[in-house]
Amino acid sequence: MTKNEKVTFVINTLNKLYPEIPIPLDHKDPYTLLIAVLLSAQCTDVRVNKITPLLFAKADNPYDMIKMSVEEIKEIIRPCGLSPMKSKGIHGLSHILIDKHNGEVPQSFEFLEELPAVGHKTASVVMSQAFGVPAFPVDTHIHRLMYRWNLTNGKNVVQTEKDAKRIFPEELWNELHLQIIWYGREYSPARGWNLEKDIITKTIGRKTVLEQYNKKAS
Repeated sequence: MTKNEKVTFVINTLNKLYPEIPIPLDHKDPYTLLIAVLLSAQCTDVRVNKITPLLFAKADNPYDMIKMSVEEIKEIIRPCGLSPMKSKGIHGLSHILIDKHNGEVPQSFEFLEELPAVGHKTASVVMSQAFGVPAFPVDTHIHRLMYRWNLTNGKNVVQTEKDAKRIFPEELWNELHLQIIWYGREYSPARGWNLEKDIITKTIGRKTVLEQYNKKAS
């Protein structure tokens, strides 16, 4: 297969598997999405979705959030891990949203990435899922799969994102990054991986990855 044929195969396979694409993190608006994405760092979406209702019952907007202390926020979000940093980030960014952005989440990569505890990936998720701006947030699933599929040699997520944006059509980015995440969880996980179920890697996978898998399996 040529590179273009591989890309088409990936897109078509994902569209068949995921014609409708659920957003993994529960939220009701840009602010609650921003907080949920921030909490998801080094934490599963399932756990985040259990914690956010407890947090949002007390504060689902920046004005209510700053009425809570950092310590109170920390206690609620503790199960998500990294709670000292995340609680300071949530409290700090809520203040900035009120002071600089009239309490609204800004529709700009630049302004989002200026917020405490908000990196490029978090900003990309908010821009794509809350505002519909083309972005390709790369998480561990996408990084792993792009490498397995021989579509990047990226040693880091920055390079993987560049490659993904180069080879996939821009109008598909927002759906595609979610489809790849769901596919990675269901068919091509880091642990307990069964190549027989992973039709994409089985068909277009990097030679060294397939050889390594078969060596372990034999």
